Amino acid sequence: MVLRRDSLPRFEAGIKELINFGPKNHLTLRLVTIVVPCFNEEGVVTQTYNALAETLYPLPYNWEIIFIDDGSKDKTVEELEKIHAQDERTKIIAFSRNFGHQIAVSAGIEASQGDAVVIIDADLQDPPSVIKEILVKWEEGFDVVYCVRRTRQGETFHKKFLTKVFYRFINKLSEIPLPLDTGDFRIMDRKVIDVLLKMPERDRYVRGMVAWIGFNQIPYYYDRPERIAGVSKYPLWKLIKLALDGIISFSKEPLKISAYIGLFAAMLSFIGIFYALYLRLFTSNWVTGWTLMFIMILFFGGVQLICIGIIGEYIGRVYGEVKHRPLYVVKKAIGFKAN
Repeated sequence: MVLRRDSLPRFEAGIKELINFGPKNHLTLRLVTIVVPCFNEEGVVTQTYNALAETLYPLPYNWEIIFIDDGSKDKTVEELEKIHAQDERTKIIAFSRNFGHQIAVSAGIEASQGDAVVIIDADLQDPPSVIKEILVKWEEGFDVVYCVRRTRQGETFHKKFLTKVFYRFINKLSEIPLPLDTGDFRIMDRKVIDVLLKMPERDRYVRGMVAWIGFNQIPYYYDRPERIAGVSKYPLWKLIKLALDGIISFSKEPLKISAYIGLFAAMLSFIGIFYALYLRLFTSNWVTGWTLMFIMILFFGGVQLICIGIIGEYIGRVYGEVKHRPLYVVKKAIGFKAN
């Protein structure tokens, strides 16, 4: 059941919130855009809207919610259309196929009109009630408020472990410091969005891109509950891909590491050369050393393949960039005014 807008209790609560909320701008109704990427979320997307509306209705802002359907195979779009029929402040972008979470987030940001933009997933693991708190921080003058997961309920030990390792590993390699234990859940000021829209790279790691932009950023710590329905849209292989996107987009260290490995291998090869010359000049064991040679051939072959693979990953991404294909293809857009 979609939440009704004409609820009297909510209106009364809204008046109270309008009186008590925030340090300033009580009567300045600025626009806040909520970007919600969705993928196979038919079982929870109506609850997500209801929770967002419960949070947003009382606040002294104009607002819009942009749902981006990332090529769902279930009835997510149909559920979103029902929501839009009840509330025209909701908008829908439906992709022609699955383009990925980071692309969906980017599409929502591109379509946003707000003075501030909030990114939140559709699975309700990120509590919509936190939006009120980060809006307060935004009103205090912070350009980015990124939400840091203090606890993560309902997630397996190996996912928590891999995620913790990933954030710390990428932070070691990155040329700029990246916030630890954060997702895309955050609020960004319009001036940050304007810069973000000028960054056209295809292999996108949005939270890293926002960190690169700079401005006045602050963390907000919260406890992340279990998801309401569905399954995680980031299985192990997607986490690995996201890690690669983050590392390669924000660090040249893998190229330096491949050079260091090559230098180390060259030093070992000199040892092998001296060993071979010693056998030839000072011993009669002409065949002796074949084991060492066999091991060294395997070692150098492996090193070469690793280094070629690292370089190839960078070259492949350059190839993807120069093709200039669109980041996504829209099958259906609902709620947007025609240009």
